Amino acid sequence: MSDPGVLLHLTTPAEWRAALDAGAVTPPSLAEVGFVHLSSPEQVHLPAERLFRGRRDVVLLVVDPARLQHPVRLEPGVPGDPASMRFPHLYGPLPTAAVVAVVPWRAGAPLELPDPADPAARARAMAVSLPVRRAPSTSDVPGAIAVHDPAFPHSRDDNRLLVTGDLDVDAIEALTARQAADGGWPARTATLLHPGAGPVAAALARRGWDVSSAVVLAHRGPFPAAADGPAEVVPQAAVHPLWDRSWRQELTGTGPLLDEVVGQLVGREHRNDRVVQVVDLAVRADVGAGPEVVAALQLRVDGATASVESVLTDPRARRRGYADALLGAALARAGAAGCDLVVLEAAEEDWPRHWYSRRGFAEVGQVWDAVGQTGATAERTR
Repeated sequence: MSDPGVLLHLTTPAEWRAALDAGAVTPPSLAEVGFVHLSSPEQVHLPAERLFRGRRDVVLLVVDPARLQHPVRLEPGVPGDPASMRFPHLYGPLPTAAVVAVVPWRAGAPLELPDPADPAARARAMAVSLPVRRAPSTSDVPGAIAVHDPAFPHSRDDNRLLVTGDLDVDAIEALTARQAADGGWPARTATLLHPGAGPVAAALARRGWDVSSAVVLAHRGPFPAAADGPAEVVPQAAVHPLWDRSWRQELTGTGPLLDEVVGQLVGREHRNDRVVQVVDLAVRADVGAGPEVVAALQLRVDGATASVESVLTDPRARRRGYADALLGAALARAGAAGCDLVVLEAAEEDWPRHWYSRRGFAEVGQVWDAVGQTGATAERTR
């Protein structure tokens, strides 16, 4: 990606998560000297080396200057910085709605910074950043990042290679084999996020990999205010029974292994709220013994970009408009949080992609999931 004309702020995932609740980034410098330290892409390595040398839990907030509410002044840095260099200082809080992406900082690696006006690039940045931020450990290689979470070995979301560069088939096979061996993955797994990865995905399929494709859909704001309807915000635990039933319908196998896999897929979800702002929306209805959650959707807010995940409706409650109610409530909450973009992924060969298109989402990209092997008793899924 070319230089999109953005500014950057270094922080940690925990500090960013607190800012999402507050609506603004207010570091100690704001009280101490009256401004928030920002950097250009060309100079961000200087404060990163000075403040966060050797750390891997650091992220770059990608800031669109046009969304800032307070003045930015170019001023000298600290002693040790080049004397002629001027750094952008924001004289006021940094609104979370001005942050179009959150990118993991890697010293010496090329910066992949999305243009604020490019929904595909922003969606790709979120697809990489969220799993990296929540992962207990990561491994970096040119063109890819591997995420590892031994607590959830059956979750491919948390044990996979995120391919962002133009890697060929041999490189992907070698890297996934090495990462699977080092990380104890049950399967060699890669998500191909590079825009031109279609031929590589096809080549993996010819070599026997199980390859599935999803379209990336984006809905631009402004979003309407919430309307009255059946959707409500619920504690995440309230959605667990619906998730449990859904996973069991999708997976093959029975017995203790199936219970273990489903338990991990449900149990992993609480970690997202540690790094982004998660809102679980649900609809309750009486479909049997009494009212229960029969439809649900998860909204993940990450500054000005949000994603929609885990849209489910119990088969007993379909064709009642519950998915529409949930999506409308999610878009309204995203707008209220200052988001101007909501993204999601939908299976390329399934009908929901067209359902979303009729509700204002446009196709902006494509991703491919590739699995080199599967378990013997229960299929692992995303």
